[in-house]
Amino acid sequence: MTTFLGIQILGALFGIFMAYFSFVYFKRREFSLGVLIFWEVLWLALIFISIFPHSTNFFLQELGLIRAMDLFMVSGFIIAFGLLFYNYVIVQRLRKKMEKIVREEALKKCKAKSVKLR
Repeated sequence: MTTFLGIQILGALFGIFMAYFSFVYFKRREFSLGVLIFWEVLWLALIFISIFPHSTNFFLQELGLIRAMDLFMVSGFIIAFGLLFYNYVIVQRLRKKMEKIVREEALKKCKAKSVKLR
């Protein structure tokens, strides 16, 4: 039972630290208010579930899952794939923007060289 209590404390402390770091990123203007709210809700949920692990029993019964770990694994995969897709979309947008900027700069240099040659 003490190991379980240690894991609860560790999970709650991790959630508290991550909530603090999310707030710090917001203060540095690296997060918008919407992003801060998203992460704070996520960290508060982690803290709550760490302190009250049996609070997930309702969701387990509704989803037909036997263990809480199954719920967390399924949720983790869903979130991970969602973030993977989001990152892919962002990288593709940045790649297109960089290509456009590089193309424009190359055209400017070509035009500048052609003007010098005349």
